[in-house]
Amino acid sequence: MNNRTLANAIRLLSLDAVNAANSGHPGAPMGMADIATILWREFIKHNPRNPNWFNRDRFVLSNGHGSMLLYSLLHLTGYKLSINDIKNFRQLNSITPGHPECDITDGVETTTGPLGQGLANAVGMAIAEKNLASEYNKKGHQIIDHNTYVFAGDGCLMEGISHEVCSLAGTLKLNKLIVFYDSNQISIDGNIDGWFTENIPSRFKSYGWNVINNVNGHDFVSIRKAINTAKSEQTRPTIICCKTVIGYGSPKFQGTSRAHGAPLGIEEAEVVRKKLNWSHKPFIIPKEIYNMWSAHAKGEKYEKAWNLKFNKYKKLFRKESLDLERRMKSNVPKTVVTKLNNFMAKTHKPMATRKSSQVVMSEFGRLMPELIGGSADLKGSNLSYYDEMDTFSHSNPSGKYIYYGVREFGMSAISNGIFLHGAMRPFASTFLIFSEYAKNAIRMSALMKLPIIYIFTHDSIGLGEDGPTHQSVEQLSSLRLVPGLDVWRPADTQETAAAWKEALQSKERPTAFALSRQTLKEIPKTKKQINEMSRGGYVLYSDGTKPDAIIIASGSEVSISVDAAVQLKSNNISVRVISMPCQEVYDRQPNSYKNKCIPINFDNILAIESGIGDSWYKFIGKKGSLITMESFGLSGTGDDVMKHFGFSVTNIKQKIKKLIKKNR
Repeated sequence: MNNRTLANAIRLLSLDAVNAANSGHPGAPMGMADIATILWREFIKHNPRNPNWFNRDRFVLSNGHGSMLLYSLLHLTGYKLSINDIKNFRQLNSITPGHPECDITDGVETTTGPLGQGLANAVGMAIAEKNLASEYNKKGHQIIDHNTYVFAGDGCLMEGISHEVCSLAGTLKLNKLIVFYDSNQISIDGNIDGWFTENIPSRFKSYGWNVINNVNGHDFVSIRKAINTAKSEQTRPTIICCKTVIGYGSPKFQGTSRAHGAPLGIEEAEVVRKKLNWSHKPFIIPKEIYNMWSAHAKGEKYEKAWNLKFNKYKKLFRKESLDLERRMKSNVPKTVVTKLNNFMAKTHKPMATRKSSQVVMSEFGRLMPELIGGSADLKGSNLSYYDEMDTFSHSNPSGKYIYYGVREFGMSAISNGIFLHGAMRPFASTFLIFSEYAKNAIRMSALMKLPIIYIFTHDSIGLGEDGPTHQSVEQLSSLRLVPGLDVWRPADTQETAAAWKEALQSKERPTAFALSRQTLKEIPKTKKQINEMSRGGYVLYSDGTKPDAIIIASGSEVSISVDAAVQLKSNNISVRVISMPCQEVYDRQPNSYKNKCIPINFDNILAIESGIGDSWYKFIGKKGSLITMESFGLSGTGDDVMKHFGFSVTNIKQKIKKLIKKNR
């Protein structure tokens, strides 16, 4: 059985599945089948019977529209993906969706589709491997030792994120990262000569990569030689530039954009069968081909050998092995939860919540070796580190702080990859306004159910003089629209600690912190209130009587809301203040609790937040009111800007009085 026949099994499965679905992308699977055959049959270490074996090689299909390539590989090598699953490609509730989804299909390492992000995820996986290897490997005991392989197309390299992450990968010298560039010169709109003519080999050489150029992607000897060369590289990531023909095997459509994103049709499928000397009907794979493709025996051999190695390691390095096993399960150390509970119970001096976050990190960070992350060139502003954090670099791969440079999107997508690798808890930090650059990667965190921690500082118009280009207005509402994302905007240090505690204990939801630049008061709380902070919203101030009005606020606006409520008491107006640092967590509380905070059918509700008010309408009802932003901000001191837009005790008092009068 020759490699061409084995590769043709991929081509025909992909062609037939796309035809059956009447939807999909046959071109890339048909064009990259030869590369995939050599890589998966001769190089990749994996075990289909245990897709999560920790020391497996990672494979990322960054050009995720070519999903049938990956599904064919998983099916042929023996993963839990049947021929019926292949037949159900792109159908409702199938495990073969249009683009690969890691939480649906065994063997899919990351959800891809938005071009370039899979490549970024792979950089994160390579960072994780390098960091873990430096931390746990001992002389004679290499328990972390694997490669990350990537398939990427022209579209991936057109996307700006590819520049961000590949530039960083070169600087960090991630030699276990091997990228196959599928240079077929075709995108949806046709031949790329009209819009993508840069010299890719020169580009990657400038990044500091090992470049293997002009590899015939249909020549098995050349492919094998290139991979062996890439694996021998010790100091640089490698890109293998492969010349392929999109839709290879289709006389009518190969080499054209028509093969990219549409079924080739039944008639052309028959022509392809004759061209490739494939005599089998749709979805029929002969037993001998399955036998040649099966990775069961080899995979179990790989894992068995590693288990023996790890068992020896555990006997010699008990502390390290127990810690690694804990990290593999994403369990937070009990000491961290205890630390945070104790910290939350203390009273702290006034400080900006960005500083509060740093103080909290200093409490638990050294107890969590899996905590790794950094900032997009804003370390001194975001304060997303603690003093003992070493820098991650090629010369210091055990470091936990990553200098990402000005790469918000790349940083966030890399963070997704770091978590997907396993045994790591990444965070990423920048100004809240620049969450816009990172938005699609944040969305992917939520879609994949990855508990990434996003630390966004300078959270509102309160940052002051930098003006409206840097003042967040719509970003909080925008982030709250992302399904599965928890957005915390704490009012003080205690609430910041609660946010960190909930984020660290999250198993499937990413978290975004919105933290202030300006100093905020520490608001006195009872033990009951401290316990309720983790519920996302709680009664922070009440005079104990039935309220005439309720104020709901977050972040920097909570303190002035309490001040206003205290002053209104002297006017015989009873006001209850609800601090709501996280709407999403509060929404998940039982109705019995929420009704105690905000009674059903209560009319006089004022929501206050220095951002767009859309997300607050569900809390205030038809008769409530808002003090929020409905425009961009202005340049000026933080206090002056806040007062200009009505975020003051005086305006709050006036609004409450008008609200009560209106609803009588």
